Amino acid sequence: MTQGRASLQDWVDRIRERDMPVFGRTVQEVRSVTEDDMASASRLSRAILQDAALTTKVLKLSNSVTFNPSRQVVNTISRAVVVLGFDLVGQIVLSIQLIDALLAGGLRERVVAEMARCFHAAVQARTAALARGSKLGEEVFIAALLGHVGEMAFWCFGGPQADALDAALRGQPDEKPEELQMDILGFRLASLSGALAREWRLGPLVIAAAQPSGSPGEEERAIIEGYRLARAVEAGWETPQARAALAAFADFTGQVLAEITDELAANAGEAALVAAQFGAEEAARLIPLPKGKLVDIEAELEEADPVPDPLLQLRILRDLSMLLAARPSLNEVLQLVLEGIYRGLGMNRAVFALQSADRTKVIGKLALGREAEQLASRFNFPLDQRPGEIVNQLFNRAAPVWLRGENPEGLRLERLEAVTGRRDGMLAPIVASGRVIGLFYADRAPGNPADEETWHGFLHFVQQASLSFEHVAGMKR
Repeated sequence: MTQGRASLQDWVDRIRERDMPVFGRTVQEVRSVTEDDMASASRLSRAILQDAALTTKVLKLSNSVTFNPSRQVVNTISRAVVVLGFDLVGQIVLSIQLIDALLAGGLRERVVAEMARCFHAAVQARTAALARGSKLGEEVFIAALLGHVGEMAFWCFGGPQADALDAALRGQPDEKPEELQMDILGFRLASLSGALAREWRLGPLVIAAAQPSGSPGEEERAIIEGYRLARAVEAGWETPQARAALAAFADFTGQVLAEITDELAANAGEAALVAAQFGAEEAARLIPLPKGKLVDIEAELEEADPVPDPLLQLRILRDLSMLLAARPSLNEVLQLVLEGIYRGLGMNRAVFALQSADRTKVIGKLALGREAEQLASRFNFPLDQRPGEIVNQLFNRAAPVWLRGENPEGLRLERLEAVTGRRDGMLAPIVASGRVIGLFYADRAPGNPADEETWHGFLHFVQQASLSFEHVAGMKR
């Protein structure tokens, strides 16, 4: 920063380079996928599946009424991309990562309070937009959620300046916050939100939410009403300010206040649940609920241990059948099978490898799990007929192998162990037109051995992959 009072651009540079560089890289990575017309949905799916916590949040949100009002069941990330759309899933991922980054510290009370207001405003703004006939309800939600990114980032990373502004706000409660911001910082925090939204290319609607224009469009007006209502009810749903905001909301949407009051009250509960699904449970508990309205936030925070899920396996197999009926690409099929092995069977890592065009080696193509990209890049084995070498044996005999930590008689594991670091795991060949063309590999973390049920589930998924290869190849002929 420059000497003396830092400028708005100084703050943008500091947040980008020092305080939130990881988020900036995440934005670039997600944008590189969602803005590339040639990028496949499987690439976005793989990026999400590398992070188990992110996967859980995306799936919860994909099944929420906020993003999936038709309530189509979404069991896999691949299905989420189909149901919600490529761009919206990317926006959800960015929002989750931003929320995580902003919960890092600073004046936590201010950060969480601002976050709670944004979640509440987002749900109410979405309702307003839909009531006005907008088809951009989900985009309005994201824009309202991220529209105060500068305020949240400042309270998180503002240091002494944040302490000074906090003290001024507490000591002069009758002063307008914007005027105190100008006195202490030289700019309004809304300007910081707009600048960061432009810096990270969060989209025109997020920029508009941060700094509404003089003649706002329908979606911008919906966001304004969402923020107004969320702020007004913080002192209670029965206060004069709240009643005035409710009346203004009804007037904007063209609805009768008495007929929508219950819906708007229910929206507060929905906002608390959505905040918990995003991982912002502290903010969820701060969203003001009308008297008598209770929300079980704890239930939203419960997460199952990463164990095999037979029901999920069946759902993924069903999704695979639906996918095959829609003339899919092989990449889409393999991504779904790999997700079934990884998540459905509760594996630590899963890899799909394909024989090279000249049939001299087998090369890792897709991987999920811990350090998946590195594992896929290392998963490269020559098909050189070396006696007893396990990958050669797999291609020669077309028979699956379950390694249980001991060296099977007649098999050599040196190459595989050098790549995977394990002496236990499962391998099974993919067979098409009577020939082995590739393989699946999967393993569990040490101390969590697979059982017979897992082995049979693995074989079933690989068998479905082989049948899918035949099916997709048949459609191309």
